[in-house]
Amino acid sequence: MENLIADASKYVTVFLMAAYTYWNFRYFGAGKDRQDRILAKQSRITFLLHSLSFAVMFLKTQEERLLLLWAAQAVFLWCFGALYGKCYPLRSGLLFNNMCLMMSVGFVILARLSFDKALRQFGITVCAAAATWLIPFITSRVWQLSRIPWLYGLLGVGLLGAVYGAGDASYGAQLSLRMGQLSMQPSEFVKISFVFFVAAMFYKSTSKRQIFITSAVSALHVLILVFSKDLGSALIFFVTYVFMVFVATCRWEFLVLGGLGGCAAAAAAWKLFSHVQVRVMAWKNPWADIDNRGYQITQSLFAIGTGGWFGLGLFGGMPKKIPVVEKDFVLAAVSEEMGAVSAVCLLLVCLGCFIQFMMTACRMRAMFYKLIAVGLGCGYIVQVFLTAGGVIKFIPSTGVTLPLVSYGGSSVFSTFILFSVIQGLYILKRGEEEEEGYEADF
Repeated sequence: MENLIADASKYVTVFLMAAYTYWNFRYFGAGKDRQDRILAKQSRITFLLHSLSFAVMFLKTQEERLLLLWAAQAVFLWCFGALYGKCYPLRSGLLFNNMCLMMSVGFVILARLSFDKALRQFGITVCAAAATWLIPFITSRVWQLSRIPWLYGLLGVGLLGAVYGAGDASYGAQLSLRMGQLSMQPSEFVKISFVFFVAAMFYKSTSKRQIFITSAVSALHVLILVFSKDLGSALIFFVTYVFMVFVATCRWEFLVLGGLGGCAAAAAAWKLFSHVQVRVMAWKNPWADIDNRGYQITQSLFAIGTGGWFGLGLFGGMPKKIPVVEKDFVLAAVSEEMGAVSAVCLLLVCLGCFIQFMMTACRMRAMFYKLIAVGLGCGYIVQVFLTAGGVIKFIPSTGVTLPLVSYGGSSVFSTFILFSVIQGLYILKRGEEEEEGYEADF
């Protein structure tokens, strides 16, 4: 009976993910009343998906602690949604729902992989939600944020420099700073301060001198990451800057120069760094060295192929055979046990978030706010692309995480900050539109 329920749950999970994704895109063309109904449907789907997944895991393992974790997470998600809606009635409901879905999928897959890590991730998520609670309020009301570009720039360079000088190495790259029992990855937070720096600089001026100065400081960020061998983050910074300078100047040559510069940088990285050569060789032909450098990507491909479209069901596969599966290869675990359809839907939800970011950017009048939305959106979608591309062998693995799904405290905190800033911009614009509508009616 338990096996029958677990087997049937695979198809229900896929159906729920597909239904959520369908409503995610129907939302954009709907009217206000229909949007509210769509948001309510999405919330119910997220709750059902989260509850069903934990029920299946309990049936498979009979571990009561899974039920306690489910209850705590369900209460958190309900309270988070209720309080957020009360404090920020003008928020983007779609962005908030998408955050909750991605968190739920992350909670489920981490509980499947490691209960201890799932518990730790949940604790970090609660702390991140509390710590970032006021960010939408601050972003939507404190316009002086555009007046301190050098604070953002010096903060970013200082943190990245500290990692280069005293950071802990992981898989060939210096990524984190350790303070006692705590460890943080500063580049996750500097991605946000970097966007604020570039936005504030171009808000003041887009003269040749200003572009040169901004480019020099931005290049310093990227070079420190390169010397730290954190090439995945360096690529995110680089692409983010290229698109921000294009939006600020409306000059296509910056995109061309950025593309050429990116190709040259990739060739230089191949020549300079041995771990880049290992990853590229593993990407080109992982089967040639399947027991060593090609092991991670081949296990990822095996997992995706074995799972098929509908997955093997939770605890039906062997995702732990993939090294570091809970971080940059978490999408392979989702695909193996929840199905390739669910994995694709998850990526489409990420795309929906990006569309909302860009729509918010298009609606902003002030260039500072517009550039912030563009920069954060570009950084977010490039990170999702790098994660997904590495998992399916479309590009070499870069070691970046899938926001809100992968395990990692710094990633969770920085993603909460990112979404909170965008919510603040969305609230600011909604407030302006409502005031204009009131004045017109009056």
